[in-house]
This record gives sequence, C-alpha cells and structure tokens, in this order.
Amino acid sequence: MRRALKWLIGIGAVVAVLVVAAIALPRLIDTPRVQAMIAGSATQTIGRPVKFESLSVKLFPLPAVELHKLEVAEDPQFGTAPFLTLETGRVYLKLRPLLGGRVEFGDITLERPRIALIQRADGHLNVASLAPASESRTAPRPGRSGGGAGGAAAVVSQIKVVGGLVTYVALGKGSAPTPYRVENLDLTLTNQASQLSVKGTLRVNPGDLLVKLTDGVVALNGARPPLEAPLRGRIGIEGKDVEPLVAASAGSSPAIAGPIKGDFTLGGTLGAPRASGTVELASLRVTRTTAACPEPKRRTLSLGALKLAAVSWDGARLQSRPTTTSLAGGTISTNLTVTLERGVHVQLGDLKITGLPAEKVLVDFLCEGYAVAGPLDLAGALKANAGDLWNTLDGSGRLRIGPGRVVGPQALALIESLTRIAGVVSSVLAADVPRSLTSSPTDFESITGTYQIVSGVVTTRDLLYTSRAIKVGVVGDFGLGSGRMNLDLRVQHARGELRAHLGGNAAAPTIKVDPASVSTNVTREELETGIQDLLNRFRRR
Repeated sequence: MRRALKWLIGIGAVVAVLVVAAIALPRLIDTPRVQAMIAGSATQTIGRPVKFESLSVKLFPLPAVELHKLEVAEDPQFGTAPFLTLETGRVYLKLRPLLGGRVEFGDITLERPRIALIQRADGHLNVASLAPASESRTAPRPGRSGGGAGGAAAVVSQIKVVGGLVTYVALGKGSAPTPYRVENLDLTLTNQASQLSVKGTLRVNPGDLLVKLTDGVVALNGARPPLEAPLRGRIGIEGKDVEPLVAASAGSSPAIAGPIKGDFTLGGTLGAPRASGTVELASLRVTRTTAACPEPKRRTLSLGALKLAAVSWDGARLQSRPTTTSLAGGTISTNLTVTLERGVHVQLGDLKITGLPAEKVLVDFLCEGYAVAGPLDLAGALKANAGDLWNTLDGSGRLRIGPGRVVGPQALALIESLTRIAGVVSSVLAADVPRSLTSSPTDFESITGTYQIVSGVVTTRDLLYTSRAIKVGVVGDFGLGSGRMNLDLRVQHARGELRAHLGGNAAAPTIKVDPASVSTNVTREELETGIQDLLNRFRRR
C-alpha cells in the first residue's frame, strides 16, 4: 500500500511539474526578448542580418521555440533578395537549465530551407562572406527585465536540415538560374568540441543524382573564417541515367546516357573542397541524329563500361588517369581532364585506341561518305570545347587503319576515279562508266599517317593509302566542321605516277590534275571536265 502510494505521489509530482511548466514556460521565455536574442546571436554568428516574422513556444514532446518565415539577408554585393528563406525553424531548449529558470538552446531543426548560391563573373561566391562578426561589431545584447532568459546560451549541439533546396545563379551569365539545383537536402551537423560532424543526403537535378555524405568532419578554428576550415569525409554518388545532367551542361546533342556510380574521399576546405576516388558508367550510350544517314537517322553508339580511375576534382576541374572503355572488341584509354570555366572544355591526353572497328563509328553511327572499315590503331591527344566540338578541336597524333575496305560512297567515287585516271585516261573520259564502282568496296592494305588539328582543321604531311592497285600519298588540310578540302594527291600506279589537287568540300569535291603526270594527248581542260563529270555521276549514285 505504501509502495503504491509512493508511485501515485511520484506520478502526481511529474504531472504537476508538467502543468506548471506548460503554464510558466511562455512567461519564462519573454518572447520579444528571446526573439531579439535569437536574431542577434544568429546575426553575430554568420555576419548577416537575420529576421523572422513570428515566434511560438511548444512544450511537447520537448520544450522548443519555433521561428516562422525566417530570412537571412544577402551580401549587398550580390543583390537584395534573401540568401536563405525558411518556413519553420525549431530551436529546442535544454530542460535542466529551463527548470532552473534559465533558457539555453539545444538542437536546431530547419525545415524546407531555400538557399540561393550566387557566383560573380570573377568567380567569387556569396557564401564566402559568411563569417562571425568582429568583436567591434558585436550585436548589442537586449536588456533584461526579470530573471527569465538572462544568461541564455547560443551554443547548439546539433543542427538538422530537412527537405532543403539550393539554386545556383551565375551573375556573369545573365544572372539567370542555371539548370542545376539541389533538392531533398537532408543534413545533420553535430558540434563536437572544435569540430563539426556532418552527414546527409541530397539529389542533384536534372538527372536525379543521389549524393550521400558520410563521416564528414569540419575542423573549426575561431582564428580563421569558417570557409577556411579543413574538411574531410566520404561521398557516394548514384544515378540511373546521366543524360539529363549532361544535356544541361554540354547540350542535348549528342545525347550521352547511362547509369553512374562513384565513391570519393573528401578533402580541402569548406570554401574550396576537393574530392578523389573512382567513377563508373556501366553502359555508356551516345545518340545523335544525322541527316546523311538512311533511316533510322537517329543512331546510337553503345560502348562498354566507362571507368574513371584515380579521379580528382577541385570544383572547376575534373581529372581521371586513366579513363578506359571499349567498343566491339577495341579498347580506348586516355587521361581525361574536364574544366568548367566559361563552358565545358574536354582534354584527352595520352589517347590510345587499339583494334577498334572503324566502321562501327564511321558507317553505323556517323554515316560518313568517306568511311572506311577496318581495325583502327591511334595514339595522340585531343582537346575541345564540348559546345562546339568540330570547330574547336585541337590535337595531334598518329593513326593506322587496316587491312580494310573503303565503303563510303564518296570515298569510293574518289578512289575509283583516281584509279581510272592512273590507269587509262580514255576510260575516265568515256560515258560508259561501270555502275558497280559505287557499290563495290575497295580493299586496301593500310592507311597510315600523322596529323595535326588546330581549331577543327586537320593537317597531314604523310598520309598514305596503300592497296594492291595504287598508293595514294596525301598532303594538305581538311576542315572537320566545314568539310573544306585542300589536299595534294600523289598517286603511284603500275604505269607511273599521277599528281592532282583535291579541293571544294566533302559534299562537292573538285580535282585538278597536273597534265605533266598523265600520258595522254588530251588537254588539261578536257581531262578535268571528264573527271568532274565522273565524280558528279558517282555523287548522284
């Protein structure tokens, strides 16, 4: 009976305390004074004015102060719109100090914050000015009337972000929001002595790329700004398809698609983070629409797994040494560098292609009129602006194709016409040209040479086409974007040597033959007219 009575007395005491707390808490927390204290402490902590429309007090499940319609002001150098807006911010109160008549803050929960990340043309970000105010600018403390909230502590042990959204604006690019945004930002920051532990998840859109942060630690030091604090942790990324993300950064054509997965180790500082690790796209697909292709005009090139080893990222540059993939039994390896300053720039260093079937790219995917079939071996380097690939491509290297066949209709026309010229000139000028020439591939032993590419113009000094019937040496340049040709040809055949100049463009080539290299009594004008007529008939087929 006595034990039951003790239990009843204990329960009654707890209920009494809760009832008293429910009645006294709103009076204990002088709302205007606590509101001023919270705003002043937050302003002092981040160096930006903080305000909110209203404040309410809740007792259950734990005592807390709720801040409604909170705003953090923007750095005036970046505009007047708020840097952060918040539907509800919940500041929990420590129970023991509260029972003693003092207000001390515990954990903080920020629900659905909206953050505007802004970058100026010079590269500076608006978050760079977030820092505690100097001692000389310490926010004034509100006066005290009674023993309510005096001596309140502003130090918190944990901050949670729930359902956050981050947008990005580049002032040097029309001040318009970029296609990228961070959604569903869930983050937990735990204050542990001189360091801040961080973990959370977010999704980058477009692309629905899931990012997970674990074991994150920010080493805090009151002697330096927060953005200079050392950072470490681990990041995992995973997405079902990178196509929307790539389209937003580099354009929708060609479309690059495939699932992605990666793991990184985080380093650097809070203001200049770095990451290193590995990335893999299990099945990379490149799709484009080409008017020159027969139906279907939309073609897809399917590659093997694209693996980026030893990846390093510093915010504006991504490197991978090496990056590897495969296509139809051939292999591709390169040292990849991607920079994001003023567009997307791609550099392929130490590029090596071995045994790649050229027809898979030139015929099946690009439908090139000058296509050849055969194994391709290439060594060199390339770089270009992803937004204007064919007009910005630079590089150099050495290639070999063969043994193989000439299968592109325009290439067939050129090779066959040169063969006719070199063999019997009268056949070139004759009206009766065998129709089989445009449909029968021409076998060759090899195509070899070195090249230099400057602003999309390929220059070669030693390209050599070798077959049983002829050898064709090529010197000159070719515009990848324009199709313009300026090539000198030297054709070696059984009866001697033919010299000619190939001009015009890839769609409508012109040939001028050196009459001194042709054993015939016809004039140069008659010869070139006959050759051009032959080329026109090949082109129409």
